[in-house]
Amino acid sequence: MPYLALTLAMFLWSSAFIVLKYVFEFYSPLAVLFARMAIACLCLLPLAMGGRISWRYRKGDWPWLLAMGLAEPCLYFLFEANALTLTSASQAGVVTATLPMLMAIGARVFLGERQPAQTWCGIALSFAGVIWLSLDTQAGLGSPDPSLGNLLEFCAMVCACGYVLIAKRMSTRYSPLAITGIQTVTGCVWFGLAMLTPWGHWPSQLHLLPSLWVVYLGAVITLGAYGLYTWAVSRIPVARAGAFNNLIPVFTVLLAWLLLNEQFQPWQGAAGALVFAGVWLSQRRAA
Repeated sequence: MPYLALTLAMFLWSSAFIVLKYVFEFYSPLAVLFARMAIACLCLLPLAMGGRISWRYRKGDWPWLLAMGLAEPCLYFLFEANALTLTSASQAGVVTATLPMLMAIGARVFLGERQPAQTWCGIALSFAGVIWLSLDTQAGLGSPDPSLGNLLEFCAMVCACGYVLIAKRMSTRYSPLAITGIQTVTGCVWFGLAMLTPWGHWPSQLHLLPSLWVVYLGAVITLGAYGLYTWAVSRIPVARAGAFNNLIPVFTVLLAWLLLNEQFQPWQGAAGALVFAGVWLSQRRAA
């Protein structure tokens, strides 16, 4: 069941790239992110009132919980939302292939998980592919500054890594719903305050289809994908769960081809292959 949950979570997250790329054409990124968090909070409210969200708070946990919420969704969404206004959905999806590498490093440093030499070779190989993908890009109608966009997406992956490591640490005392709820409330406050700044722009009018997709982001992606992923991470090793993030580029490229008519050039395919080769090499034993 954890592996099925991870696969479904990866597919949902891949669809989020496509949906965000679409709704950002109608609403500002900050407005979308605040609405996404607010909708998720509303969905969690009946569960909280029904006593289905439980935790065993221990003194001194609040800095970890706050750091987890700030890492993801706050900073993560901020980086990713701006990345998708600058680069294509398919390229952003490929950059996510660096997350297993970051998780392998984080698991070694913070959780004491030792990795074989082939893992570090895979890290170097994967990063080489990402650097190639980021530098050898051209601006287009849907990706005005892909190099900067890919860099911002990589920063989002660093935040995602921090979230996974802290969630793994907290999963012994907090249920997946509790962890998801803490993230959601933190994100709602964060983006709600951001909407009060000069950078926050409330939409002048609401569009039916884009608004429905925002509801999908809040109710299905924020609660569904994060809930499934947090539940799975609490039951299997971090490195093994990280390997499933390799499915995100595959699903994203497929969905971008089907829904956004995006195509990879040959050099992009080669760069993506280099990323996947590094991912496969680093995760071969954990797969």
